[in-house]
Amino acid sequence: MSEKPTAVRVYLARVRTALADLPASEIEEILEDVRPHLAELEAELGESARVEALIERLGTPESYAAELRASGGYPPQAEGATQVLATTANPSLAKPRIALWGLVLCAVALALFAFGSAVTLKPDVLLGAALFLPVFLVSLLLLLRGGIEPVLALPEVAWLRQALAKGRKQEDSGKALSYLASLKPAWWIVCAVVLVAFGLLLMLRSRSAVLLLPFLLVAGGAAVWAGPRLRGDRRLLWVAVPISAFVIGGILGGFGAAVDLISTRNSYPTPARTYFPTSDQYGNAELSYGSHEIENVYAFDADGKPLTEVYLYDEEGRPLTLTRYGCERSSGTKEKIGADNRFPRPKIEQGVTDDQGNYNGYNGYRSACRENAGVPFSAAIPKVTVPPTTTAPTSSSAPATPTPTK
Repeated sequence: MSEKPTAVRVYLARVRTALADLPASEIEEILEDVRPHLAELEAELGESARVEALIERLGTPESYAAELRASGGYPPQAEGATQVLATTANPSLAKPRIALWGLVLCAVALALFAFGSAVTLKPDVLLGAALFLPVFLVSLLLLLRGGIEPVLALPEVAWLRQALAKGRKQEDSGKALSYLASLKPAWWIVCAVVLVAFGLLLMLRSRSAVLLLPFLLVAGGAAVWAGPRLRGDRRLLWVAVPISAFVIGGILGGFGAAVDLISTRNSYPTPARTYFPTSDQYGNAELSYGSHEIENVYAFDADGKPLTEVYLYDEEGRPLTLTRYGCERSSGTKEKIGADNRFPRPKIEQGVTDDQGNYNGYNGYRSACRENAGVPFSAAIPKVTVPPTTTAPTSSSAPATPTPTK
């Protein structure tokens, strides 16, 4: 190995420090066993590999040293030495934890706002994500001042890294994770395309989206630039994670909006104020107004006088022919007597007194039936004042003769 302090040399130096309480010969034996594996990992990562990349793969040097102790049957590190190393390596977990969870919070917020903007196509929803900008800036500042190493050494990050390592060892999940890892280069191109398309779509809906388009273009370029460099510099997660969360939220929201649009076009909603003929459960024609079934129609003239004989047609001249009912005298029940488009119909009243004043008429056990041809209510027709209009005479031969009023 060269004299240049590479990432492997720095990593091994910290491992040696964590094993300092063991005999020197045993330390050298342990390090000789792990050097080939670290050399292979360094060759895979390249000459520009950073210590952070090794920590992301293997864990912190201190945790890696603890695993080497356990695998070799050595006793754990003394409590006092552990406290000294912990104090030196990571004096406080507060700042790296704020940096980590600030990133997570902003990523979730961006995903939700992108989802809402894609569903409603309103850029005002997306502007709400700016409320989390101070949180992101604080998280980024703590990362730049403290470095990525304290963040990667957090217990929650170590747990996640171990869970992924176990998943890679399993056959099914390992294949899935390997397949997803192979898609990383294409994913950053997808992010750039989705961001630009999202901005253009918002511009078609609202002119105020012009203010968002430059930011989306910059984010697309940042995704293409930072994505391939993540393996060497984990600090770029603070660029890649928010962008990926935004793109995923936008894709899910666009998919939901498309499904809703397709289902709306394929459905036939009932108009709130449209008359249309339908059929009841017996196949008899009926008339509906919104969701209410109509059995009769009453018409009035401009003076509020009821019209006794009106024929109904639709806009294409088709008669609105409905079933007509009458009283069956022998049984005192309502029966179908035909169908036409003449209104109003006599109202069929059942369970009423007959002409002799008996409620239980017709052999004493059948209810009476009566046809009421009257109008059960009066209508107050509002008077609408129509402004006079002037029309040009059709000819210059003679003026039109006014029609006398009664």
